[in-house]
Amino acid sequence: MLKKIILVLVILLVLIAAGFTAVQMTMPGWYARLWYPLDHADLINRSASQNHLDPALVAAVIFEESGFEDGSRSNAGAIGLMQLMPATATWIAAKTGGADFVMTDLKDPDVNIAYGCWYLGYLMERYGNAEVALAAYNGGTENVDRWLADARSENRPFSSVRDIPWAETREYVARVDHTREVYAGAYSSELGP
Repeated sequence: MLKKIILVLVILLVLIAAGFTAVQMTMPGWYARLWYPLDHADLINRSASQNHLDPALVAAVIFEESGFEDGSRSNAGAIGLMQLMPATATWIAAKTGGADFVMTDLKDPDVNIAYGCWYLGYLMERYGNAEVALAAYNGGTENVDRWLADARSENRPFSSVRDIPWAETREYVARVDHTREVYAGAYSSELGP
């Protein structure tokens, strides 16, 4: 009798594990929403639209940068949902006419998302490629410009995640790309076309 109970428990555990694995692999919307939160959808849609960005991409950047924690601050000093560095935010304010900008404004989701989307849109226009723009968002424009120059001087392409020399930045770009797909599927009505 004990052997039958153990066998039933083992079979039950195998079935549960298989079910969990299937849910993980297919990532249905209800499951994705458990692990990938979405706040400020209206701000994301507005700022994404103004900067010609995919709202799911913006949501993915926010998730990877701050996990949608409004008051986030990195050890490096990046602030807010989209983790903007103070120098970058000051530069964005000057470019966008934000003469009354003060650093505490970055804690405001409206300002942070607007500035982050403007900057991401600027990078997309500058580099003409989402993966390279994301690499610059994470690793800095100076580094990406150097990587592009090195690739040109060596007569090799530089246009995708595999061309990024820094593992941390390569992994960041790959995570954002994956997370964008998750947000596009799980929140298609909130982050519509």
